[in-house]
Amino acid sequence: MEYKDYYAVLGVDKKASQDDIKHAYRRLARKYHPDVSKEPNAEEQFKNVQEAYEVLKDSEKRSAYDQLGSNWQAGQEFRPPPGWEGQAFNRGGRAHRGQQRDFSDFFSNIFGGGEGFEGFQQRGSDQHAKILVTLHEAFRGTTKTFQLQVPEVDAAGQVRYALRTIKVTIPPGAMQGQQLRLAQQGNPGMGGGPAGDLYLEIDIQSDPLFSLQGKDIFLTLPVAPWEAALGAEIKVPTLGGPVGLKLTAGSQSGQKLRLKGRGMPGKTAHGDQYAILQIQAPPAHTDEQRQLYEKMAHAMPFNPRKDWPI
Repeated sequence: MEYKDYYAVLGVDKKASQDDIKHAYRRLARKYHPDVSKEPNAEEQFKNVQEAYEVLKDSEKRSAYDQLGSNWQAGQEFRPPPGWEGQAFNRGGRAHRGQQRDFSDFFSNIFGGGEGFEGFQQRGSDQHAKILVTLHEAFRGTTKTFQLQVPEVDAAGQVRYALRTIKVTIPPGAMQGQQLRLAQQGNPGMGGGPAGDLYLEIDIQSDPLFSLQGKDIFLTLPVAPWEAALGAEIKVPTLGGPVGLKLTAGSQSGQKLRLKGRGMPGKTAHGDQYAILQIQAPPAHTDEQRQLYEKMAHAMPFNPRKDWPI
C-alpha cells in the first residue's frame, strides 16, 4: 500500500491554514469535476482531491495523519502501526459512518472509511531531542530546565508550534549519547489518549582540561623538565577535586599515569583518570637564563635524536 501525501494532492504546505486548504479544495474540485472537466483522468483526480480534503479539513484526522506520515513520502510503501487498521476509529460501533465514499485503501486502513470516529483514542508519538550538559554536570549530576518547541493543533485545525518548559534530572555519571526517557512528555495523544514519551539524548560539551573516552577521563599534564628528571609530588585536577600525584625520576613526555576510580561514576564501577605527561621547557628571556641553558648543554650533553637514521 502506497503512502498518500494529501498536502501534495491539494498543493498546500503542511502548515497551511484551514482557509488555505478550503480554497485549494474548491479550486481543484472545479478543475477536476467529472461533469465539466476536460482534464485527463479527471474522475480519479477528483476522488483524490475529495479524499485529501476529507482528512485535512478535520483537525483530529489531520493530526492523526500528520503523526502517522512524518516518516513517509508519497509513493513509499506504507503500513500503519498495530491498532490503526480501520477498527481503531470505529471501536464498539460508536463511530457514525454516514455516507460511504469511494476512498482508497490507504484512507480505509487509517480511518476505516468512515466520516467520523467518536471514541477514538491514540497514544501520541514520541519526541526526540538533545540536551547539552557540561562534563562537570555529567559527572556530578544536575537538574536542567530548558524549552522545547512542540507541535500543537489549534481549534481551527492548524498546526502551530508552542514552547514548553521541561525540567529534567541528569544522573551522576551520565554518558555521551545516553538517552533519558521522560514518560508522557512527548506529543499529545488523540481523543484523550496518553501523550507519547520524550527521549533526551545527552550531549556533553568539550572541556578545556579534560576529555572523555567511555567512562575514562584524560588530562594532558604539563610538567617542568626538572620535575620530570628528578621526580616530584604535584597536584592534579580531577572532576572530583584535586589529588596528589607522584612523578618518578626520569619521567618522559607521553607517559600515561593512571588515577584509579577518578573517572566517571558508574553503578558497578567507576572509570579511571589518566594524566598524559607533557614536558615543557621554560623560555630563556634573559642573558642569565640563556647562560643556564648553555651550562646545561655542556654539563649534560644529550641528543634526543641519536637513534634517527640520519
